[in-house]
Amino acid sequence: MSMTIQQHYLQAYDQQLRTDAETPSARDVTLLGPLRLVTFDGGRGFITYQNLVGVGAREMAPLVASALAHFCNNPLITDVEWKTRGHDRAPGLHEALVGSGFTPDDTESIMIGPLEALCHDVPMPGGTTLRTVISDADVRAMSAMVDAAFGDPAGPRTANALIARLARNDGMELWVAEMDGRMVSAGRLEPVPNTDFVGIWGGATLQEYRGRGIYRALTAARARSALAMGRKLVHSDSTEFSRPILERSGLVKVSTTTPYNWKR
Repeated sequence: MSMTIQQHYLQAYDQQLRTDAETPSARDVTLLGPLRLVTFDGGRGFITYQNLVGVGAREMAPLVASALAHFCNNPLITDVEWKTRGHDRAPGLHEALVGSGFTPDDTESIMIGPLEALCHDVPMPGGTTLRTVISDADVRAMSAMVDAAFGDPAGPRTANALIARLARNDGMELWVAEMDGRMVSAGRLEPVPNTDFVGIWGGATLQEYRGRGIYRALTAARARSALAMGRKLVHSDSTEFSRPILERSGLVKVSTTTPYNWKR
């Protein structure tokens, strides 16, 4: 029986992206059974895996506790994200995570599709300019705008981590849209090494500028940059704000992802 396009994309996602390719900016990766325990700049821990095949409900709680202990033993780690996927078989995982002090965040849609689809028939909103940012001052301004767009308190941690990544020149691009003399939308482009994929992440637009096509234009600019690199497919974890925009551009929802967060 032939696979649907969603099944084809999901297979590519599991095989190509749920590896070291998922965390190109990691400072450290430690293996614990099927888990990859990742340390990022800025005191952030991250837990991911290709699958949890063979881990039953009885083994789940000890596995979660051992993973969290790894990060608790590092005093520089202030918070940890465990990234779950809706299509995984993971009996008892939710209960084990909550029992260890993790809190589920909003569920997002895993979107995949051809890069070309993001570039077709995308008008540039009047008065908008798009560019990449590389200077420390621009990165800090971009991060502050993104915090404001998401309603989060402003802080230096994200900007510091992005500045450190730009210095490593790992292929990440930071894009902003400007209107009325200010940054109003932003997002990252993340080429995934040794795959057909790029990731489109961090999309945020100030509330008063939404609904004008700015985010779509910014997404098209990132897609054109990725095509110039020779990539073919794009993936993104999308909120309910951006999912309809990506669906209209030809991406399909292949699964869901829910982050569970722990804070020291």
